[in-house]
Amino acid sequence: MEYSIFPLLKRIKSDFSISAVIAGLIAVAVGYAGPVLLIFQAAKVANLSNANLSSWIWAISVASGLTAIILSIRFKAPVITAWSTPGVVLLISGWKAYAYSDAIGAFIFSGAIITIFGFTGLFSSFMKRIPYSIITAMLAGILLEFGVDVFVSLKKLPMLALPMILCYLVAKRWFPRYSVVASLLFGILVSYGLNILNFSGINVALVQPIFTRPSFSLNAIIGLGIPLCIVTMASQNATGIGVLKADGYDIPANPLIVTTGIASIIFAPFGAHGINLSALIAAICTGKEAHIDPDKRYIAGISCGIFYILFGIFGATIVSIFTVFPSELIVVITGLALLGSISSSLSSAMKEDEKKDAALITFLVTISGISIAGVGAPFWGLIIGIVTNYILEGDLTKLFSPKVTHL
Repeated sequence: MEYSIFPLLKRIKSDFSISAVIAGLIAVAVGYAGPVLLIFQAAKVANLSNANLSSWIWAISVASGLTAIILSIRFKAPVITAWSTPGVVLLISGWKAYAYSDAIGAFIFSGAIITIFGFTGLFSSFMKRIPYSIITAMLAGILLEFGVDVFVSLKKLPMLALPMILCYLVAKRWFPRYSVVASLLFGILVSYGLNILNFSGINVALVQPIFTRPSFSLNAIIGLGIPLCIVTMASQNATGIGVLKADGYDIPANPLIVTTGIASIIFAPFGAHGINLSALIAAICTGKEAHIDPDKRYIAGISCGIFYILFGIFGATIVSIFTVFPSELIVVITGLALLGSISSSLSSAMKEDEKKDAALITFLVTISGISIAGVGAPFWGLIIGIVTNYILEGDLTKLFSPKVTHL
């Protein structure tokens, strides 16, 4: 072991950068800022105890952290994982009808199916049929609202948003690697000056994970397990691969899918509903804001994983900390951190003249926010974009061909 661990630590030390660490921290903070509130809603619907809720947060945090660290080191790329946000939305609407142990069984079933997709290569086969421009157009559509929200914040809280934006632009001119960090720190300083930091309600507490023996109900598998698997694969994993490819990381999809699937199975008895590749927060770590050198951005992935685990261990404490900062600060720093990814995604989407129409349709469907059969706009943008592309190319049969050379 000593022959492998010490060279690894030496490499990590050599590639270490503050900007990458901060990118990982921002990614986790953004990941908790909104989705955790959805988890509270789902827990309320399912009548979970506070202990089970804390265990759920611990499970998804630690699972996401371990997989992010392992995959980032393995592929020397910022592979960011997260819990399935669309999956939580699904639980809010459908969990009430099932016992908690049955839901745990459905979570395990979903993780098993995802793992099988990874082992058999079915997921990679699907991804090879998606044109690169379609993937980046979908990504641009997903990220667009976060960029727009930066300027919406100018109306809601201009005394905070404007200084943060100006600080970002000035820092971008003189030291671009630390522009997001500078804006974040300046935003905290301005918030303090405006007396809008709320330190009440912070409490320090460790989480005690609770193991629940799963039970397998056909109704729960059909009502929760299968839909959870579909939304996770379509809305999260496909998009997560797209984020990596958009920033130049050509990583085989199968091991990523298998790893997240296995993590989902292992941590399901503790409450984890599903672990998948991340799209939104991954873009924070895969872009040049994390590090100018793409080969050193994997540090952001490791950083993200470590903060995930810390957030999980101190789950109740960390969640309470989010009440300190004004929501506009989180919104602005998220949008600023994603500007580079939005720009590169739009540029890549429109790069090939023959695929511009399909890419544009993908982009428009994605930003429309439509939801059909419980599956969100990113998936439908992807599907409609693919079909449009093959129709315009005049050979829809290529989509179903067992032999795909490239797209």
